[in-house]
Amino acid sequence: MTSTPHDHLLLSLRSVELELPDVTGAEAFFTGTWHLAVAARAGDTVYLRGTGADHHLLALSPAAAPALRSITLRAASIDALDELARRALAHGGTLLAARAPVSEPGGGHAVTMRDPQGRVLRFVAGDARHADTGDRADHPSRLAHAVLNSHDVAAVQPFYEALGMRLSDRTRIMAFIRIPQPGPGDHHSIALADADNDCLNHIAFVMPDVDSVMRGGGRMRDAGHPIEWGPGRHGPGDNAFNYFIGPAGVVIEYTAEVEQIDDSYEVGGPTDWTWPPGRIDHWGISAPPTARLKEAQRRIGFITSTENAS
Repeated sequence: MTSTPHDHLLLSLRSVELELPDVTGAEAFFTGTWHLAVAARAGDTVYLRGTGADHHLLALSPAAAPALRSITLRAASIDALDELARRALAHGGTLLAARAPVSEPGGGHAVTMRDPQGRVLRFVAGDARHADTGDRADHPSRLAHAVLNSHDVAAVQPFYEALGMRLSDRTRIMAFIRIPQPGPGDHHSIALADADNDCLNHIAFVMPDVDSVMRGGGRMRDAGHPIEWGPGRHGPGDNAFNYFIGPAGVVIEYTAEVEQIDDSYEVGGPTDWTWPPGRIDHWGISAPPTARLKEAQRRIGFITSTENAS
């Protein structure tokens, strides 16, 4: 095993694992409409990939009610898994599964934790990658970020920073946290949204360009899924966006042109991210998020049974 610098324990956001009442219907949506592809199946779970190297971006498992099973982040090495577990435990996390080989498709080794507010996180190293990669118009390549609601952002943010993540910007309603890279990397991979709950806010998928974000919006609307917020261009991250409500009420985003930053980036505060009256993004053409979207962003909770977390 090779050693890993402690400030580069993580490489990226790998995947999100969901529990849904109708996996068959969700698979049809995510392949036929959202433009992912089936990477593998294991039992009743289906694993869906994008056009990038990640083995899968979503894992869909059947359950009576929708829930966020876990969020998986790729660690820099197998050694890094032990350090991540140590840091997590030292900062209020709970160990659910010690480092062990992963039996599900994608393989590798993983540890599974809960953060101090109950969210299930998996850290994986040595997982499989796809060789047939390449941007394809109107198809997601990878995950951009997962946004998580928090009833107390200030209380849980230090946990994520202890894992090696760093704050990029803090707005009035959200803390944007990145995974540092040796060079420029995504402005944020995780964001913590101020809320009265600890539910999933949304999952964002990277599209190859803004044209694909727009074409995806039209294609989704044709399929009966209206744009719930967008098109627009965010402040922090500077990324173009369209938001939708997917299967079982899961909020999903098409995004492109996520700002690439490094350690020279100056962290912004709430006063740096304000909009003129009537604007909620750089372009100023989008209406505010719909009431449907806001309600959906508070409905998908994390699983509570430790038996289903690993």
